[in-house]
Amino acid sequence: MKLAHQIKIKVFSYEKHNEDEKLILDKFLQLFPFSLKDEKIGLMKSNAAGFGEKNIAIFEVSLEKEKHTSKFLENLAKNIGKDQKNLILAQLESRLDDDLDFFLRFDKREYTENDKLILTDSGNCFHIMISVAAFPKKKEIALSIIKSLLE
Repeated sequence: MKLAHQIKIKVFSYEKHNEDEKLILDKFLQLFPFSLKDEKIGLMKSNAAGFGEKNIAIFEVSLEKEKHTSKFLENLAKNIGKDQKNLILAQLESRLDDDLDFFLRFDKREYTENDKLILTDSGNCFHIMISVAAFPKKKEIALSIIKSLLE
């Protein structure tokens, strides 16, 4: 069963925070249970100028094939702890917009230093946007798909 039309994963690496760009990229790539290169999935890197002319590297991947979205979601669900899953379930409706896009943010420091996916509201995080494949396109159906993935 198709769970998502598309999944976008993004992370920013801030030079001004003295972040190790290679470490951020390595941890970003660990989110995927397959090789992006082997699967011919593009890893986009762009740069932006932050305050004080400090560089910001932006890494982004967009998954669209069902085999990739399904494997990614299964791996993500497997790596989120029970407490965090319960928190996501408690916040389910606020994380899903009217277009049936579901949003998660995981604390960058917790993941890079402790390998833990911990929810955050801050911008210093790994961003994940899941375009839920609900048929018919109704919020209740999308919510049940997310619930079944996490339970």
